[in-house]
Amino acid sequence: MATTQRSSDQDRPADQRRRELLEAADRVVLRDGPKASMNAIAAEAGITKPILYRHFGDKGGLYRALAKRHTDALLDSLRAALDAPAERRERVAATLDTYLAAIETRPQVYRFLMHPAETPAAPAESGGPEAGFDVGRHSAPLLRRLGEELAQVIHERVDLGPEGERLARVWGHGIVGMMHAAGDWWLGERPCTRAELVHSLTDLLWGRIAAVPDRAGGPGF
Repeated sequence: MATTQRSSDQDRPADQRRRELLEAADRVVLRDGPKASMNAIAAEAGITKPILYRHFGDKGGLYRALAKRHTDALLDSLRAALDAPAERRERVAATLDTYLAAIETRPQVYRFLMHPAETPAAPAESGGPEAGFDVGRHSAPLLRRLGEELAQVIHERVDLGPEGERLARVWGHGIVGMMHAAGDWWLGERPCTRAELVHSLTDLLWGRIAAVPDRAGGPGF
């Protein structure tokens, strides 16, 4: 059986096989959330765990690949909201709503990317279940990437003066931190509707964003 798996794995182009493995991992994450394990992902893909390690190196490698996959998709959606033909406040609200809709639609994926399993698994050598993904170690770079991407968008679109690049990074990371903290709280407690949260966060951001001019020659904000 192992020989057949190895032969089948080698017959596929590496990029195609990696994509198939990530799709299998997505299915497990959608089902299990933060409790997803390498054993479950390998079983879903119909391979042995050593083959999974060969493609991703370790759990951290698989986590980073999944994080990139979902972050890329989220960034594409956020850019589409920012580029929509609408007034600036409407685009700010649409961007916030896009983020909240993403975590609401796939909460298990969000929890896998941002939350450790509620009950840490025992180390494999103890005879207990497989140890879980070290989410805390990897979620900070994901948020950092979102902050840097948003900072670049802000810098390209608005004129923040001679310190514009630095201020754009302050804004980018500050907005991402706000979205993440508010979204995490809202997803867990549901104290209001998504529309109400979007309206309140837009009000919080709007004063300064409304006042800043578009960058000359830029795409506008």
